[in-house]
Amino acid sequence: MTSYKNILSDNQEGICTITVNRPEKLNALNHETIQEIGRAVAAAVKDKGIDGIIITGAGQKAFVAGADISEFSSYTVEEGKKLSSDGHKVFNSIERCPKPVIAAVNGFALGGGCELAMSCHLRVASDNAKFGQPEVKLGVIPGYAGTQRLVQLIGKGKAMELLMTADMIGAEEAHRLGLVNHVTTPDQLMNKVMEIMAKIRAQSPRAIEGIVNCVDAYFNKEKDGFAFEIEEFGNCFGTGDFTEGVSAFLEKRKANFVRS
Repeated sequence: MTSYKNILSDNQEGICTITVNRPEKLNALNHETIQEIGRAVAAAVKDKGIDGIIITGAGQKAFVAGADISEFSSYTVEEGKKLSSDGHKVFNSIERCPKPVIAAVNGFALGGGCELAMSCHLRVASDNAKFGQPEVKLGVIPGYAGTQRLVQLIGKGKAMELLMTADMIGAEEAHRLGLVNHVTTPDQLMNKVMEIMAKIRAQSPRAIEGIVNCVDAYFNKEKDGFAFEIEEFGNCFGTGDFTEGVSAFLEKRKANFVRS
């Protein structure tokens, strides 16, 4: 089993829960932590016994309160570019993960933490969660695609406001804006995440992967999302999932999709 320094990775009943485990620093992201998250996600994708991934933070205060500023305070221009590029690679791998990834946001999700949550397919927040991109206070901009995903999720106008003012918003406003899918109490957070994950796991794994690919194509300037959907839709007809799903529907029974 892979060992990690800054995260915990726990596989239980087909779910991999990745916990950023730096509570003394409010789970701030340094380069090593981001790389560990990437490795844990990659391992979960390869594990045929894993159907879904949950990403959360240790403790009661923070999901991830931001980047570890002390790490990059003396970086050069080129070092800064590499830091951002490395983060993009990991967060893109989460966004494009063929298995469902849900962020369980249990407190502050600021800066890199907000960006990590946005890279997940869905976000469920406890009612004490706070979201924001306060990088402008440090004289920098978000470096892990915050300027891109925030616009995609909540629209240009509000995204520009949050990015330029460094304002934080609470869970309810984040829900109203479409930044999070659900808000619940801290003690019910994981239950709600597991409830959603169970609904997804009951569906066709091949179709779930196709949905991830098609949605990604919509935002990828190098792809024609409409043409990509046609291709993915057609490919579904050659899968065992399609055969089982249609048979179950016609036979009026619950589909039993085989994980592979």
